[in-house]
Amino acid sequence: MSNLTPQQLAQACADAMYSRDQASQQLGMQIQSVAPGRAQLTMTIDERMIQGHGNCHGGYLFTLADSAFAFACNTYDRATVAAGCSIEYLRPGRLGDCLTATAEERSRGRKTGVYDITITNQDNKVLALFRGKAHQIEGSVRRLEENT
Repeated sequence: MSNLTPQQLAQACADAMYSRDQASQQLGMQIQSVAPGRAQLTMTIDERMIQGHGNCHGGYLFTLADSAFAFACNTYDRATVAAGCSIEYLRPGRLGDCLTATAEERSRGRKTGVYDITITNQDNKVLALFRGKAHQIEGSVRRLEENT
């Protein structure tokens, strides 16, 4: 048994996941905060992320939201993966925008959960709304070798 508080456990899980998460790291995502069932990540839109209409490609917005979702649903040290996701794009991201994805747990059962993620820009305008459905699998978030 762990002697960690729920907040300490959430942070330890986020630290362990982030250390292995090359996708989030390579895109410059930073964890701003984490708590049980919650996570907030930021990412700045750079030239690599711009599509043919001059805006941020929607796949990058989805990836940011998906990463925030992953960090939020894995705060209990029980390995959890996405069972399904959807996104609604409300306005475009622009080159240089600093995006914030805020993930919040809406429901958590024995094996499943539902999480809502809101992506905003530096002006606090909502760019996208994402919903993720989570499914708990075997293993620990902090000890990856237990999952194999």
